[in-house]
Amino acid sequence: MADSMPVPHNANFDRIGRAIAYLAREFAAQPSLDEAARAAGLSPYHFQREFTRLAGVSPKAFVAHLTLEHAKAELAKGATVMSAAYDAGLSGSSRLHDLCLKVEAMTPGTYAKGGAGLQIAYGFHPSLFGNALIMATERGLCGLAFGHENENDALLADMRARWPRAEYREDRSATARYAAQIFDTPSEKTNLPIQLYGTPWQIKVWQALLAIPAGRVTSYRAIAMEVCDHRAARAAGAAIGRNPISLIIPCHRVLASNGALTGYHWGIERKRAMLALEAARAV
Repeated sequence: MADSMPVPHNANFDRIGRAIAYLAREFAAQPSLDEAARAAGLSPYHFQREFTRLAGVSPKAFVAHLTLEHAKAELAKGATVMSAAYDAGLSGSSRLHDLCLKVEAMTPGTYAKGGAGLQIAYGFHPSLFGNALIMATERGLCGLAFGHENENDALLADMRARWPRAEYREDRSATARYAAQIFDTPSEKTNLPIQLYGTPWQIKVWQALLAIPAGRVTSYRAIAMEVCDHRAARAAGAAIGRNPISLIIPCHRVLASNGALTGYHWGIERKRAMLALEAARAV
C-alpha cells in the first residue's frame, strides 16, 4: 500500500505508543477520545490523525477490539487457519505488515557453543509498543524485544543471555533498517531476513508460529498438535516463551484454550494491544 507521508519523527511513535499502552490498560473504562489524546500529549484532532496514520486504524476501532472478543471468536478457527497457512509456506499474508520473510536457522554447532564467534549488532528504537531492542547478525534479524526506556539495561541483559558467548556491539545505524521495515508502513513488499537461534524443537515451534495469519489466533494445544502431539502443549508453551523475535514471530497470537490471555514475556498489556491492532486492521 503506497504511503507518501514522510517517515514519522520519534516523538510521534512515543506519543501514540503511550496512548496505545494507556488504552490497553484502561480499555474496560472505555476512555474517551479526549482522555486518550491527553495520554499522548496531543490535541484530540492531531491525536486522531496521528493515531490513525501510525496504527493503521482509528482510536475508536482499536478500543472496540481491545475486549478480545474478536480473538476469542477466532480461536476455534485457529488450528485450521494455521494448518492451511503452514501448508502454503512460511512467508506472505501472515505478516504484521506486507513483509516477505527469509528464514534461516543457525547451525546446531553455533547453538551448542552459546553463540561463540557470532557477532550481533543491537540498537534501541521507538515503536508503537514501547522501546524496541533490535538485534541482528550479518545474515538477518535475530532479536526483537520491547520495554520502557528505563528498562534498556534489563532488556539487553535478557536478550544477551540467549547468546551468552556472542560478541555484541551497539550500532543503531545497523539496526535502523530493520526498525524501518518493521514499524514504518512500507510502500512496497520488502524482504526481511531473520535468523533463528535455538534448539531444533524451539525452531520447529517458532516456524509454526510464523504460519498464524495476522488477525487470527490459535491455542498452545493447536501449536503442539501442529509440530508434534497435543500432549506436548506444555513443551510448546515453553518454546513459545523463549521466542527471541517478538511481533515478527507472532507468539502474541497464541492464547489459552478458553481464549484468555496468558503470560507474555513482554507484558500482557502489550500482547493485548498487538492483538487488538491486528484484529482491527483485519476488519
